[in-house]
Amino acid sequence: MSQIYTPPKVWAWNAANGGQFASINRPVSGATHDKVLPQGKQPLQLYSLATPNGVKVSIMLEELLAAGKTDAEYDAWLISIKDGDQFGSGFVDINPNSKIPALFDNTNGVRLFESGSILLYLAQRFGAFLPEDTAKRTEVMNWLFWQMGSAPFVGGGFGHFYAYAPEKFEYPINRYAMETKRQLDVLDKQLAKHEFVAGDEYSIADMAIWPWYGAIALNLVYAAAEFLDTASYSHLMRWAKQIQARPAVKRGYIVNRNWGDGPQLAERHSSADFAQFGL
Repeated sequence: MSQIYTPPKVWAWNAANGGQFASINRPVSGATHDKVLPQGKQPLQLYSLATPNGVKVSIMLEELLAAGKTDAEYDAWLISIKDGDQFGSGFVDINPNSKIPALFDNTNGVRLFESGSILLYLAQRFGAFLPEDTAKRTEVMNWLFWQMGSAPFVGGGFGHFYAYAPEKFEYPINRYAMETKRQLDVLDKQLAKHEFVAGDEYSIADMAIWPWYGAIALNLVYAAAEFLDTASYSHLMRWAKQIQARPAVKRGYIVNRNWGDGPQLAERHSSADFAQFGL
């Protein structure tokens, strides 16, 4: 590393630190401004952005609709985290942690935040993508919680230092690349034995894991597939491509997307919105 850093006795916030997202990172919670969230006519109101965590929920909603669960119709509203939309008073009312995604169920007045909680709620509410058998259900939950606990090392660790930090330092990149590759190996070995992550049934575990690890394998995030040699994880690659090919995944992937290559659907209010993309 280029210099030695000695931490002060008491840490103090410096708004200039933090790289690409420094302008919206801060050490306190709560709203920074008043802003009422928009409301559509659909039963479910999604407030999100097509980051890996956001994509989990839009994929789940599209899968529910594809499975004939018409009550899962939803409006999807774009929350621009670079512009600080997540700190608006209306969003904070739904998610006091100011992170996307957030969901409001108009049918019963339930607010939801944390992607894993939203996936579980929707699976239980609509009776889909979560097995009833206790052993199978538990295995899905094992992998859902594995993703929730593991992905911060990938996103906040590897992704930050490899793709977003203002300077590249060898130590943190090596540290988090090692852990990311260990996690990829965990998945590869599991998928060598099963068609889907939690067994032989497609579930919310796949929906939670694919936007992170499938996207990394397919070079859809961080542009790090070559660096991590993801092609060497053959079973993971098979699964990643299989999930990517699902029509509902193709639709869910572009919802609340306003950057990058390929189709972008900043807002979604009905299935007809996908017609312009042939989806």
